[in-house]
Amino acid sequence: GKSLNISFCLQVAKMLKEYQWIASDKAHFGQPNTHYDFKSSSPKEASQKLQKLQERKEKLERNVNTRAMNMLSDVEERYNDLMKKKRIVENDKIKILAVIEELDQKKKEALDIAWKKVNEDFGSIFSTLLPGARAMLAASKAHNVLVGMEFRVALGNTWKENLTELSGGQRSLVALSLILAMLLFRPAPVYILDEVDAALDLSHTQNIGQMLQTHFRHSQFIVVSLKDGMFNNANVLYKTRFVDGISTITR
Repeated sequence: GKSLNISFCLQVAKMLKEYQWIASDKAHFGQPNTHYDFKSSSPKEASQKLQKLQERKEKLERNVNTRAMNMLSDVEERYNDLMKKKRIVENDKIKILAVIEELDQKKKEALDIAWKKVNEDFGSIFSTLLPGARAMLAASKAHNVLVGMEFRVALGNTWKENLTELSGGQRSLVALSLILAMLLFRPAPVYILDEVDAALDLSHTQNIGQMLQTHFRHSQFIVVSLKDGMFNNANVLYKTRFVDGISTITR
């Protein structure tokens, strides 16, 4: 009997240690109208109920995927990894957009500088080639130089609506003026003009020669021409002749 009591006491002590709720609820043990009032309970019914619950538990366990928690852990890990990569991509996107915006701004500034300089030289060169006339590069109807630009030409005080209103020679001077204005913006070591005055009047040829002298003082030009108006403005003349089937050059 003594050993049984010792065993019982050890078991109670073990239960008190494992189940901490016993110490807080033991005052209610056997008290009526509490969860621990077992007078109206039948041990047999309780055993049957426990058996049914156990069977139900075993049945549910057969339908439960025991690997689900491990799978959930793997999925959560992949999800967290993807979210981390997503944040990296989003941050990179913000940086890229900032760089694009900065480059767009620099592009607009560079284009605005080029437009103003070329436009100024374009008008000056055209007025030299065709005295009394004016020309300019204007922003397109959208008022945005990035979208496009259009020619505006005035003969006297009349601004032409379209280049088709100009003669062929006048259109040639517009094109030549724009090309030379762009060359002033980005100078080259030497320029070669091959009979650019072929379809122009003699007065226009003379004006081209004068324009090269005034606008390109520090540039070198090799000009091929058959008209005296161009020769008169040259620093050095080379004359070519074809004699007896042989080309000769004299200075």
